[in-house]
Amino acid sequence: MRHLILLFTIAAAVEAAPFATRFEEIKRTATPAEFYTFLYALPKGGDLHNHSGAERPEWIYAICTDPARNGGDTFYTRAHFTAAPDAIAPARRFHNIRQHDYELLPAGARQEYVRLDALTAAERAAWCNSLRLDAPGEGRGEFFDVIWPRRGEISSSLPVSTESLVENLKAFGAEHLAYLESQFQIQGMTDNLGRPLPVEDAVAFVRQRLAQPDVVATGVTVRLQHAVLRFLPDAEAQIEATYKFVDAHRDLWVSLNLVGVEENDKGNPARFLETFRKLRGRYPTLPLSIHAGEMDGPDHHIRDTLLLGASRIGHGVNLIQDPATLLLLQQTRRVLVEINLISNRLLEYTPDLAKHPFPEYLRTGVPVCLNTDDRGMFDSNMTDEYYTAVTSFNLSWDEVVALGRNSLAYSFVQPEVKAKLLADYDHAVAEFAAKYLPADSLKQLASVKPVAYGYAKRNWQFPFAQ
Repeated sequence: MRHLILLFTIAAAVEAAPFATRFEEIKRTATPAEFYTFLYALPKGGDLHNHSGAERPEWIYAICTDPARNGGDTFYTRAHFTAAPDAIAPARRFHNIRQHDYELLPAGARQEYVRLDALTAAERAAWCNSLRLDAPGEGRGEFFDVIWPRRGEISSSLPVSTESLVENLKAFGAEHLAYLESQFQIQGMTDNLGRPLPVEDAVAFVRQRLAQPDVVATGVTVRLQHAVLRFLPDAEAQIEATYKFVDAHRDLWVSLNLVGVEENDKGNPARFLETFRKLRGRYPTLPLSIHAGEMDGPDHHIRDTLLLGASRIGHGVNLIQDPATLLLLQQTRRVLVEINLISNRLLEYTPDLAKHPFPEYLRTGVPVCLNTDDRGMFDSNMTDEYYTAVTSFNLSWDEVVALGRNSLAYSFVQPEVKAKLLADYDHAVAEFAAKYLPADSLKQLASVKPVAYGYAKRNWQFPFAQ
C-alpha cells in the first residue's frame, strides 16, 4: 500500500507542477470572494475529524419537525419559563426532549416546553442560534457546558442522527469532498417509547439509509467511528464494549475515539493504557484516532495517547510544547495530526490563528490534514478551513494538494477503497488544475455557487454566505 501511495504521489506531483505558479497568481489577483469560490470547487479529499455537532441547527430543526424523517416522533424545547429567565441554567434554555419524556413531566413543567413545530419565527431563529457559537463572548464554556447538554434527547433519536449524517454528506458532496469519517453512536439510542434500541436493529437501520440513492448520489464515501466520553467513571467498560462493537462491524465502523474536554483530568490517556493493552491481546489490530493535545498548557497527553496505540491525533495543539514527541512525529511520519483551525480559534485554544502550530507541523514533516470538527456548532464548512489555512499561512499548491492526499492516505477506510479514493483524488486534482491553468480561467467561477454560512459571513462578509 505504501508503494502504491508513493506512485500516486509522484504522478500527481508531476501533473500538478505547472499549476503551482498559476496558483500563486490566483492568490495574488483573485478577489477574496473569487478565491473562496475557487477553493469551494477544489477537490478536498476527506474529513477525518467530524463529530455529531457537525449538523447545522437548521437541518436538525427540519428533521425533528418532519415525522417522515424523524421516525414519527415529536420534539419539544424549553422556550418559556415560570421562573425568572436569569435563574435558569443556560443549558436548560432551549433544552430538547422527545414526546415520551414530555408526557412524564408534571403539568407545570409542561407549560415551559413548546413543540418545535409550534415555535414562532423568532423563537425558531433563537433555537437555531442556541445550538452554535455565533455571538461575541461565546467560547469553550458555552460549547462544552451549554450547547452539548442543551441538545438533550435529540441525540438519542436514531432517525434524527442518521438523517443529520445524510444532510452532512450532501453538503460535503457539494464541496467536492470525497470521504467522510464521522463519529456516529449506536449505543444509547432509544425508540419513541424510550426503550433502548437493539444494537443490530440500529446498525441495520443505518446501513439501509446509507444505501439509498440520495446518499449514493453525493459521491462521498462514508465510514464511521464510535466515541467514548473519556472522563466517565465507567469509561473503561465503555471502551471494551465499543472495541467489541467496532470489531464486529469493521466494514462500516472503522475506529474508536476518546472524546471530551481534556481539562477534566479524569480522562487522561494514561488511565486507559492497561485497558487498550488488554484489548489488543483479544482483537486484531483496530486503528485508533484519539483526541489529544487540545489543551492550553504543556502536558504528556499526546505521548501517552501514542502509547494507547493511536495512529491519528485529534487536534494536537499543544504538541508544539512537547519537543520530544514533536521530534518523534517529525522523524517517523507515521502519525497524522487532525488539524481543526476554526474549532481551535472559537474554543480559544488558539484565539490568534497566527500563533497556531499548524504551519510548523506541516513544514517540518508532521503529517497533517484539515478537518471541520463540530462545524454545525461553529457555523462553518470545509472550504472555510481551506480558506483560513491558505490565507493565514500562504500555503503553496503542493501543500494544498498534500493536505487532501493526507486525509485519504491516513484514513481508516479499507485498503482497496483507499487506493481508489487516492487515484480518483489525483485525477480530480489534475482536472481541476487543467481547468484553471489558463490566464482567463477564473471566469469559469461564475458557474460555481458556493454555500457558506455564518462563520464566513461574520469573518469575511461574503455576499453568498447565509
